[in-house]
Amino acid sequence: MKTKSVKEIMVPLGEYATITQDATLFEAVQALEKSWDNARASKFKHRAVLVLDHDGHVIGKVSHWDLLQALEPKYRKIADFDRLTHFGLSPEFMRSMVDKEELWDDPWDLLCSRASNILVKNAMRPISDDDFIDENSSLAHAAHMLVMGRKLSVLVRQGTKVVGILRVVDVCDNICEMIKTCKI
Repeated sequence: MKTKSVKEIMVPLGEYATITQDATLFEAVQALEKSWDNARASKFKHRAVLVLDHDGHVIGKVSHWDLLQALEPKYRKIADFDRLTHFGLSPEFMRSMVDKEELWDDPWDLLCSRASNILVKNAMRPISDDDFIDENSSLAHAAHMLVMGRKLSVLVRQGTKVVGILRVVDVCDNICEMIKTCKI
C-alpha cells in the first residue's frame, strides 16, 4: 500500500464541486448536481461542495449532513450532533426526538425558501488542521487518517495550497482493486 500516493487517487480541485461562501444552499445543490453530470466517467458521485473564500481558497465544506441540518433549523436547538453521535444513543431515543421536536414538519415550500435564503457560509463545516493530508502521503497513511478520524474525505495539500480532495470511497476502491490481485 505504500507504493501509491494520495495525489495519484485524489479528485483534483478543478474537478470537484465548489461554491463561494456567499452563495445560497440552493446554489450549492445546483453545483453538486452539475458536478454529478461532469463526473459521469467516475464510479462515484461527489458527496459535498467545497466552499471558497473571495480569494479562491478552500475554507469549508457543505456535506449532505450539513445541508440537511441547515434546512431543519430545529436541530440547532437539540445539541451538537458531532458530539451526540459518539454517545451511542438508542434508535428509540433518536426517533422520539423527531416527534418531540417536530423535526421536518414544515411544509416543503418553506424548505425551498430556506434553501434559497441560507448562505453557504452559515451552513458549512469549517475546515480544521485534521482535515488536510499532503499530496505525497502514502495510501496507507491516508487510509489510517480517514479511519481514525471517521472522515469521508480530507483536503489534499501541495505545500499550503489545496489541490484536491481525497475521498474514503476512492481509497477503499484502490484497496479493493489491490485485494483482487492477491494470490490466495
